[in-house]
Amino acid sequence: MQNSVDKNHLVDANHVRHSFNKAAKNYDLYSLLQQTVVERLMESFEHINVKPLSILDLGSGTGYGASLLKHQFKKAQIYQTDLSEEMLKRARKKTVRFLSKQRFLCADANKIPLPDNSIDLVFSNLMLQWCNDPDNVFAEIKRVLKPKGVFLFTSFGPDTLKELRASWQQADDGIHVNAFVDMHDIGDALIRNGMDAPVLNVEQIILMYDDCKQLLRELKNIGAHNVNRGRRKTLTGKQRFENMIEHYDTFRAKSQKNKFPATYEVIYGHAWKPDRNKVKGETNTQSVSLEDLKRDLKRRKSS
Repeated sequence: MQNSVDKNHLVDANHVRHSFNKAAKNYDLYSLLQQTVVERLMESFEHINVKPLSILDLGSGTGYGASLLKHQFKKAQIYQTDLSEEMLKRARKKTVRFLSKQRFLCADANKIPLPDNSIDLVFSNLMLQWCNDPDNVFAEIKRVLKPKGVFLFTSFGPDTLKELRASWQQADDGIHVNAFVDMHDIGDALIRNGMDAPVLNVEQIILMYDDCKQLLRELKNIGAHNVNRGRRKTLTGKQRFENMIEHYDTFRAKSQKNKFPATYEVIYGHAWKPDRNKVKGETNTQSVSLEDLKRDLKRRKSS
């Protein structure tokens, strides 16, 4: 899978770590989409009958997903694992240490520091898109899973931020938006690495912003800005930036009070250890404002 990606679009892992370390302090304030997606991922347990006693939260960030897992699986040992030291520090501060069954591991998903056949559930929310070699990550996940263990995950698909990508392409020939792997390629990679019966679905979420600059600020605040190796190492010229903004204006949604859309293609999936081979997919689309997203999160947290 890695060989099919232009090397200029490969993710710079050191830059990823630096970006998330820098964003950790205010991450919870701006990661509304990430919180919403992980809550929807948790709904998968209504259809997947598991009672894990050992859980690996891979790419755990500041621990929001782990808190939901702990609430659902009170007896489980949870390993929060992230590339960012600062994200893990934030997660650790939310945990009552002497009562907790949680452990914190600063590690790369390509080399998980856990024994073979030791985990019942690997849970990963919006982490895979930061990995250059999903094949290697899936092989590691299969290695640490116990027989009949399940891998439950989300990732972003190639239509993510398509408006921003198209607008930058009108402004210059540089790489400004990260590349994202297609759902079918993820399914193929899971099968290729010996995972059983992968099931994948796609949802499009369209967030509405007051302007393009609000979107760019949010991406920066959550550490999700351009981390491609082929990105410009110098400042983008003012004229190129203004040209991008001007083109983004053509996406303005008249039906949404002239706000600016940003599309996120969210892939939800699960697979088991070991192997059969069946991939299902379906797509639905919805538009939602940031205000509605905040209200939805508040309602979920209070229920």
